[in-house]
Amino acid sequence: MIEIAGQIYHWNDPLVLVIAGVALVVLGFFVLILRATGQSARATEPLLREMGWLGQRVQNLSEGQERLAGGLNHVSETQAHSQTAMLQLMEKRLAEVQRGMTESLQGTSTRTAHSLGELQQRLATIDKAQANIEKLSGNVLGLQDILSNKQTRGAFGEIQLNDIVRKALPSDAYTMQATLSNGKRADCLIHLPNPPGPIVIDSKFPLEAYEALRRAGTSAEQTEAARFMRLSVRAHIKAISEKYILEGETADGALLFLPSEAVYAELHANFPELVRDGFAAKVWIVSPTTCMATLNTMRAVLKDARMREQAGAIRATLRLLHRDVELVVSRVDKLNTHFHQARTDLEGISTAAERAGKRAAKLDNFDFEELAPEPAPPGIGKAAAE
Repeated sequence: MIEIAGQIYHWNDPLVLVIAGVALVVLGFFVLILRATGQSARATEPLLREMGWLGQRVQNLSEGQERLAGGLNHVSETQAHSQTAMLQLMEKRLAEVQRGMTESLQGTSTRTAHSLGELQQRLATIDKAQANIEKLSGNVLGLQDILSNKQTRGAFGEIQLNDIVRKALPSDAYTMQATLSNGKRADCLIHLPNPPGPIVIDSKFPLEAYEALRRAGTSAEQTEAARFMRLSVRAHIKAISEKYILEGETADGALLFLPSEAVYAELHANFPELVRDGFAAKVWIVSPTTCMATLNTMRAVLKDARMREQAGAIRATLRLLHRDVELVVSRVDKLNTHFHQARTDLEGISTAAERAGKRAAKLDNFDFEELAPEPAPPGIGKAAAE
């Protein structure tokens, strides 16, 4: 190292090398000047030695610079190789990260698409269910509109009764909207045989009283609603008893059809006296379920009655069949007698044919001496005589 103007420089520093070069040039000029002035060789020898030593140092510095340049090139090449390897490694790692991110994004996209598809299906199901609910709500509102009007409510009960009767009985066993001799029209008339005779089923629906009972909150409201229920049902029982129980025309009882299991259960649970009033008036209260059971019982009664009606015809047919069998037996006996006679005649013919054959054989052999009259078999002589 060398210090110049307070700064420390290395021997291989370019500035030092430039300065050394300049110094050599200056020394060269000094040598020329000394030679020009004719100084002696003795005076120039130390300077020449100094110049040689300085040239050697400059050469050493040049060689050191070359070695330094080679080291720098090696370091640069090593750094470039390391940088290339680092870049390759970083590119490889970056490609792996990118591939992982791509796979992850694809998986996430697939799962997201699948989830969206399921969500869309669920939304479609929800929309369909909502449409059904809206349709059901419309139907419920329509049913409420039907039940809010007495006339349409009566038609609703009649339609339900008609459906139950058609399922339980044959078409010739009932008449819907039958008109009785008193001019009253019954919802349904079942043609039962006597006894008990035709029985009427009338449809009634005390909806207002039942809804008032359901809406009642206070004790006073419940008492008033219960009184309204009793009045309504008793009025229905009385009307059916007076209109549809006719002596000599219908049975001595009738059915009050309630097209609601809830109203029927309410009567039996909380108003048993109304059921007893119906029994006393011979008006039996039935619901859709109990009406079906009752009609199936009536169907069995109708079947038994029709079988009894046909019993006389069955007995007459059996008598005719017995007579035909007797005629067949008699004719078989006669045919058997004819067969026995024919068999006897065939046996006689066979015997006569056998004798005729023997005689023909003798005649063929000219055995006249052996021919002799033989006694005639029974029946043959008598037949010849005849």
